[in-house]
Amino acid sequence: MTPHNMTWISYPSKNLAFTSPEEIEAFIASQNIISRLMHCYIALFVPTGLTAGICILIIFIKNYLRYKVIENLDLLLLHFTISNIVMIFLSFTVITRPDYLTTTHLACNVLSFFFNLGYFNSQYVLILILLTLLLKRFPPRPALGTATQRPILCVGFVLISAFCLSLTGAVLVGTGNYHLRTDCQLDPLFAWPEYEIVKFTFGFGIPLFLQILCFAVLFAKAAPTEAPALKQHLRTYPAVYIISTTMFACRLFYNVMILLRTTFKLQKSVGTPKNELVMNIAEIALFCESCASLVFILGSHKPCKDEILKVIQKCRRENATNNHLEIPATTAQESGSQ
Repeated sequence: MTPHNMTWISYPSKNLAFTSPEEIEAFIASQNIISRLMHCYIALFVPTGLTAGICILIIFIKNYLRYKVIENLDLLLLHFTISNIVMIFLSFTVITRPDYLTTTHLACNVLSFFFNLGYFNSQYVLILILLTLLLKRFPPRPALGTATQRPILCVGFVLISAFCLSLTGAVLVGTGNYHLRTDCQLDPLFAWPEYEIVKFTFGFGIPLFLQILCFAVLFAKAAPTEAPALKQHLRTYPAVYIISTTMFACRLFYNVMILLRTTFKLQKSVGTPKNELVMNIAEIALFCESCASLVFILGSHKPCKDEILKVIQKCRRENATNNHLEIPATTAQESGSQ
């Protein structure tokens, strides 16, 4: 592969020559939008997502210690949760927006590697989850059934695949100028055009095809007579299908902007401040999706939902008991004063 010289590229906001007051106003407006979106994300989505993720981890670990066994679906959702928590922690790099994190090329490449590891990992674990649910409704082939009954091996395969793809992405970021300082995004602007193409193909295109295939089989193929009805199946596992829809919407927007940035690179253009604004919005939307997915699991997945309801009922009983104890005590004090 021929190396690319990407030293010419820079963010439009860093390379502006204003010629009119309207351009200045548009630039200030775009910077304000990015800043407000960042503050909303940090203030609302991050605490909610991390709280939901920690609760999910506690519930799954508690259930495992109690029953000494964990279902295949729960193991995959646990792995999915850990990937999204990693994504949320890496999203703290947006705190500097509308400016960017200033670091070396090497440090930026390392951040990009771990970001892509979580990105690819969560995408392919979702495919495994959809396949697991599909096999709950349709009898599996012997070889496929044996593979899905060993979820740890499946998770290991996903991790190895995500690691290899992330390593490929790290190579395509560029192998020179590691000591130079730069403005850093988790998808580095100075990456070669092949970086975005590989990420789109293996992080969105192929997974989307597999998701469509799973949904086509689910809705089009006739299920065995002993299998539950389709509506009942969807109601039993609502979290997975909600997550799948949310991930598709957010990652479609994100990957479209990734490809648009690639076209600018191939044309030797840095784009406009508006393009930069939309790319930042797409990046924050991707992080919001990680937070929202954890909330959907906590609120819709049956083991998590049941545990939350138990905690709520326990709090209500304790409040009712405390109120019951306070009333007689107050009555006795009033009788004594009379």
